Amino acid sequence: MTDQVVQTAENQAPNSEDVSFDSLDLDASLMRGINALGFERCSPIQARILPYTLEGHDAIGKAQTGTGKTAAFLITLFNDMLNNPVEGERYLAEPRAVILAPTRELVMQIGEDARELGKFTGLSTVTLIGGADYAKQLQKVNQRVTDIVVATPGRLIDFLQRRDMFLDRVESLVLDEADRMLDMGFIPQVKRIVRSTPKKEDRQTLLFSATFSPDIMNLASQWTFEPITVEIEPERIATENVDQQVYVLESRDRLNVLKNILATPEATSVIVFANRRDQVRRVHERLQKSGLECGILSGEITQAKRTKTLEQFKSGRLRVLIATDVAGRGIHVDGVSHVVNYDLPEDPEDYVHRIGRTGRAGEKGVSISFASEDNAFLLPEIEALLGQSLKCTQVPVDLVNS
Repeated sequence: MTDQVVQTAENQAPNSEDVSFDSLDLDASLMRGINALGFERCSPIQARILPYTLEGHDAIGKAQTGTGKTAAFLITLFNDMLNNPVEGERYLAEPRAVILAPTRELVMQIGEDARELGKFTGLSTVTLIGGADYAKQLQKVNQRVTDIVVATPGRLIDFLQRRDMFLDRVESLVLDEADRMLDMGFIPQVKRIVRSTPKKEDRQTLLFSATFSPDIMNLASQWTFEPITVEIEPERIATENVDQQVYVLESRDRLNVLKNILATPEATSVIVFANRRDQVRRVHERLQKSGLECGILSGEITQAKRTKTLEQFKSGRLRVLIATDVAGRGIHVDGVSHVVNYDLPEDPEDYVHRIGRTGRAGEKGVSISFASEDNAFLLPEIEALLGQSLKCTQVPVDLVNS
């Protein structure tokens, strides 16, 4: 095989409608989980990457949330472990696979997906996140042999430093949202974790990132061995079912317009994004004072509270969430009717991530972005990423009046 096989969305690699999971010769217990979830045919990234990763090749995937990448790497890990059971004695706290993700919410979501997908396999998954009780997590690790660990870098380092976990027998390593880990300053921790695993020729490494910046490709070259590279253009997928609206207004009017949007009957399940924790807190407090019950997700909120809030939102008991980008990355909820960008994101990639929270699972969604005198200059970069212009309009009259 050549050093690198590059596939892009444009080069007519197999389309999702061409590849069924039945055709991939997967383990029967894994197929049972796939069928129970109602999955029949692969998404584009699954169709392009699984034929290689199932054979044990390393891979670098350009993909964002909502493209099916989580299932792609979970299916790879499960199938490999089921087809190659460990011979001899197993020890506690020695996982066969490690998945690293930058946020607590994303770790919890991947863990939940793993338990659903692997429910008939007999393989165990443990999630390790900061901000949660260390002793309880350690107890789960020591209850039984662990097959997959899904963790934030900082918490996994805690386990390694205390010698409560050992990675010398890791067969597979997944680095999810590598660009976000780079942005958040986690790379030194990730490097330390990678060094604790077998050398790259002796493990399978899968790296996923929304962007292929020089920094990301440099890291990928260090951590992967003769990888295949799959590029999916996710912004098309993320925006296909989303009606994108941009309202031009003064900054001082944003809260009033937001209240009126939330009062419309169509706004049944809404995520409001702001750029900073203090802004999220301020919007949350003002909406609460107006008598509108809403939840808050940001890094300063305790993990227990964040988990409870997200569960309430998923179940429909809470209709509105105010979130930062970091906390919002792990939100995978079908049925979100609206995403409101109270602030335009400074990173265009975050715009795609935000609006990808709505219009999921074939449903239609609405995104409304507020463009004011202090942030409208961010629109051209967002449009360049999307490859399309965003129509800016004045706020509809019925949303202006108190």
